[in-house]
Formats: sequence, structure tokens, C-alpha cells
Amino acid sequence: MAAELYPASINTNLPNTNSTAVTAASKKTIVQVTQTVTTSTTTATQQNINNNNVEAASWQSTHPTLRERCSFCCGSAWSIPKMPLSSSVYLAEGESEIHIPDVEPAAFLILLKYMYSDEIELEADTVLATLYAAKKYIVPALAKACVTFLETSLEAKNACVLLSQSRLFEEPELTQRCWEVIDAQAELALRSEGFCEIDLQTLAIILKRETLNTREVVVFQAALDWAVAECKRQGLGPTSRNKRAVLGKALYLVRIPTMTLEEFANGAAQSDVLTLEETHDVFLWYTAANKPKLEFPLQKRKGLTPQCCHRFQSSAYRSNQWRYRGRCDSIQFAVDKRIFIAGLGLYGSSGGKAEYSVKIELKRQGVTLAQNLTKFVSDGSSNTFSVWFEHPVQVEQDTFYTVSAVLDGNELSYFGQEGMTEVQCGKVTFQFQCSSDSTNGTGVQGGQIPELVFYA
Repeated sequence: MAAELYPASINTNLPNTNSTAVTAASKKTIVQVTQTVTTSTTTATQQNINNNNVEAASWQSTHPTLRERCSFCCGSAWSIPKMPLSSSVYLAEGESEIHIPDVEPAAFLILLKYMYSDEIELEADTVLATLYAAKKYIVPALAKACVTFLETSLEAKNACVLLSQSRLFEEPELTQRCWEVIDAQAELALRSEGFCEIDLQTLAIILKRETLNTREVVVFQAALDWAVAECKRQGLGPTSRNKRAVLGKALYLVRIPTMTLEEFANGAAQSDVLTLEETHDVFLWYTAANKPKLEFPLQKRKGLTPQCCHRFQSSAYRSNQWRYRGRCDSIQFAVDKRIFIAGLGLYGSSGGKAEYSVKIELKRQGVTLAQNLTKFVSDGSSNTFSVWFEHPVQVEQDTFYTVSAVLDGNELSYFGQEGMTEVQCGKVTFQFQCSSDSTNGTGVQGGQIPELVFYA
């Protein structure tokens, strides 16, 4: 017997969800699910029945065909015809139509399809609504699949929204993954559109975060951007007074005194969100010997401590006369867990103090993920010198990436020897292999790019 799931009247104008975290539902208007009806039920469904003292068999025996059992009304415009759901979560004795106003129609169809065919089809625009439905109707396997989908699609631009939702759905593993991204890529996360969509409680938790890896001026501007969005949600004009009102006590979680004097003067002091007295007192705190008492936290955030993966066991110079001639030094690497590459450690001049111009680049399968053109000064020692990407870059496990450096400066330099193909760095294992992009002699056994700087 086949069960067809379709709207009561075909209408592609789906109702909008009230949650800002969930985008428009899927535009599919007809979904067909074919499944042979068996007399067995899943363990989870049977357990729910037993726990609620519902005699499923007697209910189904009075409605032997699928279309005789019950129909569901989802949202405000869709209805799903009679379906053989035998859980007390849905049914009250004698009811033939079940109203479910808080579940997206597309999400409910995904839930039904899973329950009757064990098939899970998730999409980015419906996965949060599907997770809500799976949690509400106690379908743990579907909920786990939704969480896994969200973890694999997690990035800086959606990390704050997913943090808010993971807290709502009580998913600690997803919450932890969100924090990893927010901490390491704090500037990208706080400047994303998604940050402005979070609730006030999540905002406060983020503003309290000790390990946010960014400048405080970025945190302050993000709080103002959120306040503008919140004013709009509440139908208020984005005046300075209203922005301060919607922020409430969260404003005092921003560590304003840890900004530089210049950052404060050019930013927070001119925002009109602080009172004149607060602005005056902060200026005095920067400059006066007798500092006033402030309501803002005074301690700078700890941020994250970068880790370094050293791939050479020794370094040398002169023996082979390693030279920089504007050629590319490159190496490939892979890791066994997700990390964030922040920069590279490079060797400098072997002939005394020297300044280098350098272009560093990170690629995956030929696609550039990050690059930076910068300068660094070496002191003539065999030490490494760190150069940084503009933002840390998320690197997935079990995939090879290519890092490259093109240096221009004093030609003679130190170089690495006794390179390792595998390096254990804390809880992360790195594997290295030669790169076809390397035109200056760098490989696994020796050369340039002795270190990868990362957060984990």
C-alpha cells in the first residue's frame, strides 16, 4: 500500500517561520513516499506507546486503511492527509485531524518519510526545523542526523546562530563545535549577519566569552550591530537610546577599557551609546593616575594560544647555500581532526638582520582559501618567524591542503633538514607530502615552511 503526502491544495507560498534561525521552507509542493506497511513498529515508537499507556493495536484495528486514520494540519496553509501514526504524541482518541501549528510542513514531511521508509533527506534551509520536529516527537535517530548535518556545515558565518539553536535543543557536542569556530574565527563570526539574529541570552554568553580571539573594538561594534537588528525586531528606531535599552546589562560585558586609547576615541566614545559620564570616566581611566571606578570589565580576554607544528628536526645554512629568488616554497599537509590554520613559521636570513616581503597562501584542491602579502624581519638567527593570514582558516580532517610562501629579500637563508612525514602535535596528527607547486626545492625532507601555526 502506498501513502501519498501532499498539500490539501497546491500552494507554493509557504508560511514563514517565526524563528529567525530557520530560513524559508523547501519549495517542493508534492512529496511522495512509498512504503510497504508492516505490522511492526520501531522500538522508539513502541516505547513511546508503552510509556503513555496507549493501545495502538486497538486504535489501528478500527481504521484499517491508511487514509482512514488521521490527517495533519501543519503551519497555517498545509494539510497532510490521513496517515497511520500511532503515537500518543500525535493522537487523542476520536480525533481525525491533528493540528500542528509550530512545525514547518517540509520538516514534518521529512519526519514522516523517515518514520515510514528509514530514509533521511536533509537540506540546509530545513534542517533546523527538522531537528525541532525530531526533538518534539522523540525521533532520536533523525535528530542525530540533523546534528551531524549541522556540524559538517558549520562555519563562521552561521556559528552564532547554531550556538543559539544548539543551546535551545540541548545538544552539547554541537554547542562545543560552535564555540571552537567562534573562538578561533571570532572576528568573522561576530561580523556575520547570523550574529545579529541571536537572542539576548546567547548574546550575553558570547560577550562574556574569555577565549574570543579578536580585538575588543570588534566585540563592541558587533554588539552595536546586534542592537540595531534588535531594535528593528521590536519595531523601534535605531536611536542611541534604544540601542542601549535593548542591550541592557549586556553592554557592560564589553571590555571597553582593554581597547587602545585610539580605538576607544575613534569608536566607542563617538557611538553615543555610552553616557557622557561613562565616556569621561573611561578617558580618565586611560590617562589619569587616580583612575575612576568603571562598570566595564578591566581585564583583557585571554583569547587562544596558537600552537606550532614543527616538521623539521634540525636546521642549517651555507652548506647548500639555500637561496630565495622569488620562487615558490610549498608543502602539502593533512590533519586527523578539524583545526584552524592561522599562519606559517618561516626561516629568515643566515647573513644577519634582514627584512623580507612574503606572500603566503593556503589552497585546497587548487582553490585558494586564504592568502596574505606581508613583511617580517629576521634577526640572522635560526629562529622561525611567524607570518599570519588575515583570519584563521578552518581545515577539515583527512584532506590534503597546500601551503605556499614566496619570499623576496636577502637570498641566503636557513633551511630545514631531517623532515618528518608525520608529526604529532598535542591531540592533532599532521601528515606531510611534497607539493607540485614547490619550485624552490622545498619538500618533505628539507627546505622552507618549517612550521604551521594553528588553533585546535
